[in-house]
Amino acid sequence: MLDLDQAEAVPPRSLADEPSPLPGISRNVFLLALVSFWNDIAGEMLYPVIPIFLASTLGAPFAAVGAVEGTAEAAASVLKGGSGWIADRFGQRKRLIAAGYLLSTLAKPLLGLATGWPFVLGARVLDRVGKGVRTAPRDALIADSARAGVRGKAFGFHRAADTAGAIIGPLVAIGLIAWLGEGNLRPIFLIAFLPGLAAVALVPLVRDQARHRAVADQMARAPLRWSPPLALFFGVSGLFALVNSSDAFLILRARGLGLSTTLTILAYVFYNTVYAGLSTTAGSWSDRVGRKPALVLGLLLFAAVYAGFALASSSLWVWPLFVVYGAYIALTDGVGKALIADLAPATSRATALGLYYLLVGVGTLVASLVAGGLWDRLGAPAPFWYGAGGALLAALLLTLAPLEEAARRAGRGAERRA
Repeated sequence: MLDLDQAEAVPPRSLADEPSPLPGISRNVFLLALVSFWNDIAGEMLYPVIPIFLASTLGAPFAAVGAVEGTAEAAASVLKGGSGWIADRFGQRKRLIAAGYLLSTLAKPLLGLATGWPFVLGARVLDRVGKGVRTAPRDALIADSARAGVRGKAFGFHRAADTAGAIIGPLVAIGLIAWLGEGNLRPIFLIAFLPGLAAVALVPLVRDQARHRAVADQMARAPLRWSPPLALFFGVSGLFALVNSSDAFLILRARGLGLSTTLTILAYVFYNTVYAGLSTTAGSWSDRVGRKPALVLGLLLFAAVYAGFALASSSLWVWPLFVVYGAYIALTDGVGKALIADLAPATSRATALGLYYLLVGVGTLVASLVAGGLWDRLGAPAPFWYGAGGALLAALLLTLAPLEEAARRAGRGAERRA
């Protein structure tokens, strides 16, 4: 593996202009997409298995599932905020990216050793710590490696590659379950270590960005300028996070409606296939028509899906609902990051992304704890009605927020400076 200290210093403009095998996608974006592809094969082999492992193998209550997933995501989000600032202040993006992927890879086999849900919590926190360390620096490097006019496409392509791994990972898990049996899930956690190593091995090929000392000094004085549109988007995102619980509840709901373990994982694969297929198109669409229409449409689809899961009385509903859920995530995940990159100053882009992840992660912890409690006390439909109502409110507030003209001005200014 190459020494990260020997990374070539590259000016910001050349990061966006270096070609890759795909037109319109820079070399850095392409390589970071490959890293995420392999990492997501490893992670998504386990994601649909973990709630089933907790509930069936370890006998954990639904509230514990919410605590595990919510706490793990909150830990990741706290670190995302800190790693984003470090990446901007000290120019340590590539080091942080490498460290994050390594920590997540080491956590995989530990999950297979768990004898109770607190052990799973510890291993999941380590995995999410890795995600927290790497995500903001990685996304800031993606933003630096794409021009403003194609930034939505760049984030969309990265999410498509990431989600392609999320399609393959569960399929591998299904094959392993068929081979090992539904009552023998532990070896899957050990096998997931291998694609994680492939992701770690690719990181040294990514090129970092040199930062002049004056830029670092500027960051120390003014790490982030909060424009009204940026603050408004953070406020709406925080509200939505408070009702957007972990996807583990969707998996458990699908299983509760009658799907077997294998079919539940296959439904999750189905959702990721839709997500991967639409992500680049959704990002490019947001480049043309604006970020806000894509985000509002995504929130409305989320509300429809959660209402559908609340009302569903048969496993047949799971399949169309997961299709629509894939469209929701394609319209919101990469597009939301692109909007923050549009609105935040280039010198504090990683800081803004990190704080966004911190906000969303804390909200996800609260939402997951609430969802688990609602499920245990009021039944399966309750957490989904909670999510649907909150998403409708967030969509209304986002519709009223004046974000688009500010984003266009930021994009035109970035292009002139380039």
